[in-house]
Amino acid sequence: MEEPDSLEARALSKDCVPAWLELHEAVERVDRTGEHVDAEELAEALSDPKLDLERDSLGLWDGPRLIAHAVVYTPHGAVDAARFQGDAAVHPEWRRRGIGTRLVTWMLARAEDLHAADAELSALPGELLLDGKAADEALLKLTDRCGFTACRWWFDMKQPLDGERPDPRPAPEGTRLVPFAEAYDEATRLAHNDAFRDHWNFTVFDSTDWRTWVTGATSFRPAMSRLLLAGDEVAAYLLAEESEAKTAATGSRDCHVGFLGTRRSFRGRGAAPALLTDVLRTAREAGYDTVSLTVDTVNPSGALGFYEQSGFAVDRESVTYARALGASEG
Repeated sequence: MEEPDSLEARALSKDCVPAWLELHEAVERVDRTGEHVDAEELAEALSDPKLDLERDSLGLWDGPRLIAHAVVYTPHGAVDAARFQGDAAVHPEWRRRGIGTRLVTWMLARAEDLHAADAELSALPGELLLDGKAADEALLKLTDRCGFTACRWWFDMKQPLDGERPDPRPAPEGTRLVPFAEAYDEATRLAHNDAFRDHWNFTVFDSTDWRTWVTGATSFRPAMSRLLLAGDEVAAYLLAEESEAKTAATGSRDCHVGFLGTRRSFRGRGAAPALLTDVLRTAREAGYDTVSLTVDTVNPSGALGFYEQSGFAVDRESVTYARALGASEG
């Protein structure tokens, strides 16, 4: 095996999708994060119109083999802090050789450059975020060594669909429950920006990001998604996703609740229960085996307790680590 110093460093490109997929699969076989992807999803990630691949990504290559990668995502629309998201992985055969530290160092430098270059973002405090499994001791040691602190904890929750389904919940007075339709895409985006503006790490979705990461993503399932309409306004919404790569890897179809939100003026009226009980029913009828979602354990809306009462149980736990940009290590 070559030494780390001999690795070639170059940006990711759409041509590298097969090598990137091979790296992801090697990492998942060892780390068991439950995160499965396919070539289409990776190509989609590289097609983000706001991602400058040449400067925002890094691949480390051993000949034709991609053995590590890192990507930095800019928090366009940040409100209270500019939290840059880092995504990185090292092939298990190349670990404990300083490559993880090299990637983190690169991501910090790139995030600091991006933060300084944007007038709106530089007016906010900057951070770099890294996510991982809560029980990943190697990641804990790496982040601690590089000056990161755990700042947020998440539960991936799941409910099997082979038991009794909850009774339907009526739509709140003055609203009607309808399937998602393209005609309401923009109204749903506006509802999301209102519903989530009091949540941690909220960023305003503009139309480009919304179409790139939400309703334009290949994983989005409009047929399983639901809206609560008050006139032509979206009062609440549930947007569903499905990972075909995960289905192929596990043999089980999961309907994932990617977003569930209620406008502030409609909270406390049963909007979320109406949407969630509907998707539990329709997912079962559509042949799904489970419904899942991810929740911030300190969500200010009390979502964790609501999901537990709705029959969801914790399947996996993850953590977000943060480091202030410009902070010294140690």
